Amino acid sequence: MLKSEAQETTLSSSAPFYERPGVQLQSIPVASGIPIGIEMVSNPELGIGGAYGAWGECYDNEGLIRMLEERLGEPMEEGQLELSSLGFEYRHHVPQLSQEEHIEVEVQAGVRFLQAAIRACGWKPEEIQAVLVGMSAPVVGDFLERITRLAGISEKALKVAVHKACDSSVGALNLALNPGLALKQLGRNLADELRGKKILVGGIEGLSRFMQGTRDRNALQLFGNGAGMLGLIPGESMRFLVGGTHEAYDDEGVLAVHMVYPHSGNPEDRDSYLDICQTGENSIRVAGLMHEPQDDNTVVMAGPMGMVKLFVRTGVQVVKDVYQAYQEKVAELVSAKTGSQGSIALAIVHHANYKINKLKEKNLIKEGINLPMPWLLSDFGNVSAASNMIAFLRGLPGLKPGNHLLFDGFGAGTYYDVLAVEVGS
Repeated sequence: MLKSEAQETTLSSSAPFYERPGVQLQSIPVASGIPIGIEMVSNPELGIGGAYGAWGECYDNEGLIRMLEERLGEPMEEGQLELSSLGFEYRHHVPQLSQEEHIEVEVQAGVRFLQAAIRACGWKPEEIQAVLVGMSAPVVGDFLERITRLAGISEKALKVAVHKACDSSVGALNLALNPGLALKQLGRNLADELRGKKILVGGIEGLSRFMQGTRDRNALQLFGNGAGMLGLIPGESMRFLVGGTHEAYDDEGVLAVHMVYPHSGNPEDRDSYLDICQTGENSIRVAGLMHEPQDDNTVVMAGPMGMVKLFVRTGVQVVKDVYQAYQEKVAELVSAKTGSQGSIALAIVHHANYKINKLKEKNLIKEGINLPMPWLLSDFGNVSAASNMIAFLRGLPGLKPGNHLLFDGFGAGTYYDVLAVEVGS
């Protein structure tokens, strides 16, 4: 087991993120000032670095309920969740702002996370050759183009925006590393194109803004703002071993999400629920079809048991399939005498909620698959596509060259991306 914070395998309370000793606390000059905290992490042995954090006021569970009651104008008692048992102690939310103010806040936050990730790697902005960012609900259509330009990254750098809900960042990482995921619609293979290049991959989620458009009490209590960006070199600091992707359309709308990005249509007679298109000379959008709410709410979700049914059964099967492929890959590496360790040192699993992850772990153990799946994000809440990246960065200091990791992403739609990688070889 890794000698790091990743050893936290049981649920425990945490201090607020902004109070961590390594967090740089700043303010975005919008309204009365929006706090933003960023922690930079690097592992020179691996050649990987990054930055993660959140923006907005920090609310503990009691304070969150009071804020939501004030916003809704009614008590939360009937729909109040036992949030600590779901693994969440704090959430970060912005106040109600104008659309222009929301855009300014999230663009400024995005720029700061990109710049911090670049510094953590010891790179310069002009060295970055691609930026792949997962976002459930982008605040504006050209968000990625705006933040890369303001961060000083070249206009010629490839920009890939991935919208697959909570799976978005792992979906982006899979595209960057997995040569089996060709973008057939564009006749391109990003993994082949990006091998050996300096790239940024991550998730930036302004979910507190998105939640201001719903009265769904489950969603209001679970989600908050968060971001995590990694700097890596495919094939060098992080090497692809095996991976898979799976789509299973949510016909019942167990987790219905309003698409704030363009998508061409319904799920009937489709080989894939993804729209992949070129949106600029060096920009690509990967848009996942969602079962949208029937009313004007941005999010409508079933209770926690609905989420379990939606994600656990299929999610276990996808992990099982990739893990079997991983074992076969390891056997090849061992027979080739590559010095491969042949075991998963750490599983980076989307933090949907603690009960979902523990049930997933339990079902994987029944299948003979016992993975170290630490719970690391109690100070953020569900931050969708940012969660895998934050969890990885929190485990990064304890990783060693040659360690094998499993990334497990899943989200509304529903979309699943699972891949095994080797770091620092």
